[in-house]
Amino acid sequence: MRPGPGLLGAPFAARTWKEFLHLLLDLPIAVAAFVYVVVMISLGMGLAVTFLGLPVLAAGVAGARGWAAMERARAAALLGVRVGHPSPLRPTRPGLMGWLGAVLKDGVSWRNVLYCVLMLPWSIFSFTVSVVFWLYGWAMLTYPAWQWVFPTYTDQPGLQLYGDGPGGRPDVYLDSVPEVAAACALGVLLVFTTPWLIHGMANVNRAMVRGLLSPSSLSERVRELEDDRGTVVDTAAADLRRIERDLHDGAQARLVALAMDLGLAKEKLTEDPEAAAAMVDAAHGEVKLALQELRDLARGIHPAILTDRGLDAALSSVATRCTIPGGVRVTVSLPTRPASAIEGIAYFTATELLTNISKHSHAHTATLDLWRTDDRLMLQVHDDGNGGAQEHPGSGLAGLADRIRAVDGVFLIHSPHGGPTTITVELPWRD
Repeated sequence: MRPGPGLLGAPFAARTWKEFLHLLLDLPIAVAAFVYVVVMISLGMGLAVTFLGLPVLAAGVAGARGWAAMERARAAALLGVRVGHPSPLRPTRPGLMGWLGAVLKDGVSWRNVLYCVLMLPWSIFSFTVSVVFWLYGWAMLTYPAWQWVFPTYTDQPGLQLYGDGPGGRPDVYLDSVPEVAAACALGVLLVFTTPWLIHGMANVNRAMVRGLLSPSSLSERVRELEDDRGTVVDTAAADLRRIERDLHDGAQARLVALAMDLGLAKEKLTEDPEAAAAMVDAAHGEVKLALQELRDLARGIHPAILTDRGLDAALSSVATRCTIPGGVRVTVSLPTRPASAIEGIAYFTATELLTNISKHSHAHTATLDLWRTDDRLMLQVHDDGNGGAQEHPGSGLAGLADRIRAVDGVFLIHSPHGGPTTITVELPWRD
C-alpha cells in the first residue's frame, strides 16, 4: 500500500482532492439511487397483490446492481478501491419466472439495495462536513487577500461576525490586524486538518463499497473453483493430446515400421537368409528404440521410481539429468509421503523447473529443497544463473503457475536480471 501524504503535503495531495471529489459526488448520486430504489421497491410491494408486483420489485432489485457497478467504478477511480464483480444471475429455469426467482433470491442484489439506501444519510453528512470545513478553511486562510472586497463594495470594514442592528449590540467585524491574523491562523488549522477528516470519511466509503458492493466470499470461492476446474480440465486435455501425439509419432510409428521389417524378413528368410538376418538386426534396434520411447513416455505420465520410492529418490534421479556444470543439490525433508496427486504435482513441477534451468539459466549450480510446514508442502528451486525469469502469459512458467494454483497452491518467482533465481512453490499437504 502506498504511503499517504505528509501533514504539510496533505492539502495539495492528489489523494485528498480525489477523495473530496468522491464525497462531493456522493450526494447527487445517493439522492438519485435512493429515489430509484425506494420508488421501485415501494411500487413493487404495493402492486404485490397483482401480477405486476413481482416484475416491478425484481426490476428495482436488478437495477440496484447497475448502481452498484457504477459505484464500484467510481470507487476504483477516486478511492483506489477495487473489488470483484459479482457473478451474473443464473436462473434455475428458463423464462420470466426463472429470472424473477434468480433476482429476488440473490443476496448480492439485496446488499446493493441496502447500499443505495444507506448512502443517502451518510452522503448528506459527509458532503456537509467536507464542504463546510474545506471551504471555510481556505476562505479563512486567504482572508487577508480578499478582505478589501468589503470596504469596496459593502461599506463594511471586513467580514461581519455578528450584530443586532440598530439599537442592539454593536456590529463586530474582522478588520483589525490581530483579528485578521487569528482568522488566518484558524484557516491554516482547518486547511491542514480537514484532509485527514476527508480521508476518514472516505475510508467509511471504502468500507461500504467492500462490505456491500463486493461479491460474497462464498461466491468468490465458487468462481475461483470454477476457474481452477477449467484449468485442470484444459491441462488434462493437453496432456492427453501430448501422450497421443508422442505415441502416434514415436513408439507407434516405430512399431509399424518394425512389423513391416519383420514381414519382409519373413519373406526373405528362405530366399536370402543373410538379408533376412540383417533386417532382423535392424528390427531389433527399432525394438530397443521403441522401448526407450515408451519408458520416457511412462516417465512423463508417472515414473515408476516415484511410485516405488517417493519424492526423495525420484527428484535425485531428475537432478542427475540436469546439465548444468556444478550439478543440483537435492534436500528432501518429509516425515511421510503426501497423497499421490500432490506427490505427482511436486515431482513434475520440480522436473520442469530443473529443465528450464538446463535450457535457459546459464547457471553453474542449483539447489532443490523440499520440506513440510504445517499443512503445506514447500518446494524451492534456486540457481545462480542470469535471472530474468517471468510469468509471461502463455509461457511455460505461466502454465506451471496455473496448475499449481488450480489445487490451491502458491507459485512465487524472484528472479532479478543478473540473477539469482528463486522459485518457491506451496502445495496443500494431503495424506
